[in-house]
Amino acid sequence: MDRRQKKTRDAIFRAFTALLSEKHYNQITVQEIIDKANVGRTTFYAHFETKDYLLKNLCEELFGHIVNTAMGLPHGHQHDPLGNLTDSVFLHLFRHLQENDSNILELLSSQNNEIFLRYFKSNLKELIMRQYADKGMLSTSKLPENYLINHIASSFVETVDWWLAQKRKNAPEEMTEYFLAVIDPILNS
Repeated sequence: MDRRQKKTRDAIFRAFTALLSEKHYNQITVQEIIDKANVGRTTFYAHFETKDYLLKNLCEELFGHIVNTAMGLPHGHQHDPLGNLTDSVFLHLFRHLQENDSNILELLSSQNNEIFLRYFKSNLKELIMRQYADKGMLSTSKLPENYLINHIASSFVETVDWWLAQKRKNAPEEMTEYFLAVIDPILNS
């Protein structure tokens, strides 16, 4: 993608994000996005087939970036999935969320949060698969692996949701301790 295309795409993402902070997803029209981004209809559709496709791409970019950096990409650093709190992949996620890149916290705490939390959970499943399942850490349980992956991802999403509702009063380290305390019995059963 060349710079001009990226600039246009970013303008559409910014416009869409701003609108999402003002109103519910179902109330936003493509025309409003186009007007706010100051692009033409043809330009919008050259980048995104539909508003749903725009939402999917926005979520993939936001959560993909967070999950990829948590998995050690692109800088190659691997995180300790268990035990070592200071290098926990979940601590990294909390810190990344706290940095609030691309106003992700506003999206997660907006009236549209269920949409974003669902996409976040979907991306988390990939992370949990790589951090736990691929290393055989979920195969010792009597429960099905895909159930455990879903449960851990759901627990993390609910933990983030609670943290946001508490106005992020707890430090990322403290939230990571809470979360690891919840999933430790699952992983060590």
